[in-house]
Amino acid sequence: MIDEVPSIRLEAIHRPDPTLVAALHGTPTGFIVDALGGSGALDYRIKPAIAEQWGFCGVAVTCDCGPADNLALVHSLKVLQAGDVIVAATGQHLQCAVTGDLVLGMARNAGAKGFVTDGCVRDLPGLRTVGLPAYCVGITPNSPHRSGPGTIGFPVTIAGHPVSSGDVVIADQDGVVIIPKAALQRVIDRLPAIRQAEAQADQSVRDGARLPGFLK
Repeated sequence: MIDEVPSIRLEAIHRPDPTLVAALHGTPTGFIVDALGGSGALDYRIKPAIAEQWGFCGVAVTCDCGPADNLALVHSLKVLQAGDVIVAATGQHLQCAVTGDLVLGMARNAGAKGFVTDGCVRDLPGLRTVGLPAYCVGITPNSPHRSGPGTIGFPVTIAGHPVSSGDVVIADQDGVVIIPKAALQRVIDRLPAIRQAEAQADQSVRDGARLPGFLK
């Protein structure tokens, strides 16, 4: 007899030191990418569902919903902690939404900072009221099933980019960047020099520069 495979599998989530996450708050995604060596951003099509609701810094809680299903996403509410960001993989399924305002409202009530998916969301008026920044590929009123299977806490792939629970997710108007948990301290150590260089370049432009300094 073959045992029935559980519809939802859960992996323990190991979050980074909160002081490391706090050190990244308010950092532009462009600075983070530079500190990572020039990459780390998710697909350019993943943008805020509500244009004026953008920006967060938090810890990834991953769930793999698969196409046209959100059972794993709903179950992820049980493991959320303050400061988390739900990262929901759908296999880039765009024919229905993976969630709407009710689930994301509950995520906000649990302390979530944001939501990221490679799929679609729905209920824009409700999402506007909820106020939780939701980054997605598109909007559709079509609804998903809730039958599974799915996973929570395991590594996922979002539009070709790997994301693990415990990674740090930073989002702003430019998009979403993933900092692998193992790279957090290295990124933090590089940021002061990046901020200084950017400030000097900005001042150079204000002073009338017509060419970048590296062309000399």
